[in-house]
Amino acid sequence: MRVSVPLEDYVMIGDTYTAGLVSRRGSIDWLCLPRFDSGACFAALLGRPEQGHWSLSPAATGWYRGDSLVLETSFSCVEGEVRVIDCMPTRNRWPDVMRRVEGVRGRVPMAAASCHASTTAASCPGCGRTAGDCRS
Repeated sequence: MRVSVPLEDYVMIGDTYTAGLVSRRGSIDWLCLPRFDSGACFAALLGRPEQGHWSLSPAATGWYRGDSLVLETSFSCVEGEVRVIDCMPTRNRWPDVMRRVEGVRGRVPMAAASCHASTTAASCPGCGRTAGDCRS
């Protein structure tokens, strides 16, 4: 079981049709696709990683870019620093979640994990991955 992240430690990214919640730890823990009223693809916010998440690590500090819902998160460690940019661009038809990793200085070992969950369907709406389909 995972230690809960306080709600105030989340920030929102969105594309005007739906939104995701990104924790200070660098994990998207809530996202419904393709719309706000769709089933959740990522629902770890409810308590367990198996309920779906998309995480990048190590420890981070984050902020919104300008007057937007584009999130920039800096990850620092002894080896260096990277910046992750999270956003959901305005869409034409299908939703997109974009996560870009930029090297700032040094060499930072990164880990990525994605575990999709669906609260209402056998597969994640909008992406087709099945519930519990976890990848590192």
